[in-house]
Amino acid sequence: MTSDLTFEAYAARLRAFIARSSRGNEPHSFIAAFNELALALFHLQHKHNTPYRRYCEGRRVVPDNISNWQDIPAIPTSAFKELKLTSLGADERTTVFLSSGTSEQRRSRHFHGADSLAIYEASLLPWFEPHLLADVNELIDEQLLGPLDKLPFLALTPPSSAAPNSSLVHMFETVRREFGSRDSLFAGRVETTGAWTLDVEATLFAIRKSMCANRPLMLLGTAFNFVHLLDYFAAHNMRYCLARGSRVLETGGYKGQSREVPKAELHALITKHLGTAPEYIVTEYGMSELSSQAYDSVAGQGRAGCPQPAANALASSRRGEDTAPYQRFFRFPPWCRAQVISPETGCEVGDGETGLIRIFDLANVRSVMAIQTEDLGVRRGDGFELIGRATQA
Repeated sequence: MTSDLTFEAYAARLRAFIARSSRGNEPHSFIAAFNELALALFHLQHKHNTPYRRYCEGRRVVPDNISNWQDIPAIPTSAFKELKLTSLGADERTTVFLSSGTSEQRRSRHFHGADSLAIYEASLLPWFEPHLLADVNELIDEQLLGPLDKLPFLALTPPSSAAPNSSLVHMFETVRREFGSRDSLFAGRVETTGAWTLDVEATLFAIRKSMCANRPLMLLGTAFNFVHLLDYFAAHNMRYCLARGSRVLETGGYKGQSREVPKAELHALITKHLGTAPEYIVTEYGMSELSSQAYDSVAGQGRAGCPQPAANALASSRRGEDTAPYQRFFRFPPWCRAQVISPETGCEVGDGETGLIRIFDLANVRSVMAIQTEDLGVRRGDGFELIGRATQA
């Protein structure tokens, strides 16, 4: 049944599954459909991705011997640094996403062609929209947006022209192109060292412009982008209150580009200096080796408006106390599954237990679907709580 399947035929089936499952239709059928698609993709990748096939052979796993997606061998993310894990020929590779790091460091490489990049975007958009833009009609009803208006996007990263090998920047550019207004802005720069810095003046101009128009703003960036901005605010005793309905998407780690701030404290500082309620701060989990993303909440769930500075939340986070808004778990879309794996047994842990996060991404069509990350997480039902990198990583 799968021996004569082509990547093009698989992509068409995947697009149909994404369309059906993103609407929530027939959720009981998702498990069987996911398994069928995963096994079909494993056949293709085992046949056409030579380094991955050799990896599977070393574990004595071949497509005809398994019937469950959970038995598909997951390759470590570190292998993307050493091997060309792609079924694309050299002349088909139009884009390569690199993991973060300096030019002197060995970085992961995820190769894409035009068709696989289109699948990446087909996976991105229907999961981004319900998590970051679910309340747009409410903003229109409250006249915070016009019926034909779009939110202005302010990305604290460089534009794609300056960072063409960043999957995160490509993600931000894709959602900006689809959902953002024409006056959206990328306020980051790439220095000669490769480090990302922030054009603070351009950022402040966009923030003030949004506030003067009482227009909600979508603010996107990495954790270290926000630390750079928040440290500037603190040094200059600046506080703003973005228009009601503004939201923040925060993602990624620090990579040595700023001081590290615990998640709860970072979000409390965003609330303090930008006036964005915790319910409008969403965290994304993704990586250059994947084509799908996970989110930990839906923007706007709970109270809205411009709260008072979150002094209590800041104090609690600094004392190491739990703060309610941060008991949120990451979930991937139905076409991407995450497991939390015990490093001792190689089996999935029980609910509430800790292990290494393993991901099966059906949108990783021309690379490898099954990825073993170096991230520690706690299994939480059908999602996971992210702890951080394993100590040996």
